[in-house]
Amino acid sequence: MLIKKYTSNWITNFTDLKREIESGLIGVKYQIEHVGSTSVPKLDSKPIIDIDLIYNNEYEFKKIKSELIKIGYYHNGNQGIENREVFKRNGESSYGFLDNITHHLYACLKNSEPLERHILMRNFLRNNDSARLKYQEMKYELAEKANQNKKLYAELKELNINQFIDEIIEMERTNAQHSITKLCRRAV
Repeated sequence: MLIKKYTSNWITNFTDLKREIESGLIGVKYQIEHVGSTSVPKLDSKPIIDIDLIYNNEYEFKKIKSELIKIGYYHNGNQGIENREVFKRNGESSYGFLDNITHHLYACLKNSEPLERHILMRNFLRNNDSARLKYQEMKYELAEKANQNKKLYAELKELNINQFIDEIIEMERTNAQHSITKLCRRAV
């Protein structure tokens, strides 16, 4: 099956990956976040750990890129999404542990839209059971419609689920703006 039942092993996998990546990025300034469906407790998902490395400027990105290459990643460009750079494993390093857990590694510019989307969606699904269940149901339906084919599933998800995600993101942005406005009013 394409979609797997939630397991807390995904959190452990992220922690293990984070530790290995951090050991290769010593002296580099960045933050690291577990994003995507595997970062949401109780959400069934494809068993792929999504990781965002967050950087502040081009200089930091160049250092991150250089160090990631040393531990067996290659830079695969932004794949059409500005301010989100994709890194994939090349299978040619002594950091073989990183090849044992399926993951997607992205480097995102701080305050960029791709990073904001990842964080807002993750946090919303963590805090809203009904939305999490609806999202999960949609994923199962698409996996069935795609006959468990990964490529077709990705295409269908792009067409069908992105509107749901966009609505959540916009709602979260609006809620955040209202919260900021309320805080500013109280502070006066």
